[in-house]
Amino acid sequence: MAEEQVGDISLSMMREQLYCAVVSDALDGLGYPQQSPRVALPPLTKNLTLVGRAKTTLWADMAHEDPRPYELELQAVDSCRPDDVFIAAAGGSWRSGIWGELLSTAASNSGCVGAIVDGAVRDVAKMRAMPFPVFARGTCVYDSMNRQRVIDIDVSVQIDGVTIQPGDLVFADEDGVVVVPQEIEREAIQAAWNKVHAENVTRDAIKNGMKATAAYEKYGVL
Repeated sequence: MAEEQVGDISLSMMREQLYCAVVSDALDGLGYPQQSPRVALPPLTKNLTLVGRAKTTLWADMAHEDPRPYELELQAVDSCRPDDVFIAAAGGSWRSGIWGELLSTAASNSGCVGAIVDGAVRDVAKMRAMPFPVFARGTCVYDSMNRQRVIDIDVSVQIDGVTIQPGDLVFADEDGVVVVPQEIEREAIQAAWNKVHAENVTRDAIKNGMKATAAYEKYGVL
């Protein structure tokens, strides 16, 4: 199966060449200045650049016995597709560790490339040994049963005021998380790609002795 591309740039090329800061700069230039939900810094597990399509889940706290524990979260994990990024919009709740080793394993088996959790996770040591990056607000030892549950999947969600639609392009690295809306992703990725390569030229000039002011005046990149 051919790898997905945005314009002429594949997801693997994005993982190798792009990073959150330059994508955020590209979005600024397109009039989208608020696309970075603050979730976690740094990632709790593997230090990899995460790039993929949002697989959204909406979570809620609960304080009663769940008649169908884990039902929708398991459906969401099992329906992941290659290059999905699992999004757990849990309102920043610390009530339980809603993501862990087993869900990472199951999601990875479905082709999911990582998870972003607006809440807490557990099994961090075991997840750290996996090539599956997980970003979260922190850790909690409690299981999610009867504490939190998924109430909807594949819906529009919000994290830190940033709306994430199913299928949006998501980046995450040590600097943070950036969401690229689908309607402007082609322009944003091309602009980020151009800036990365312009930054390389500027960096080389500064390394060779050019002053930062002169380099900015010549190349227009900082």
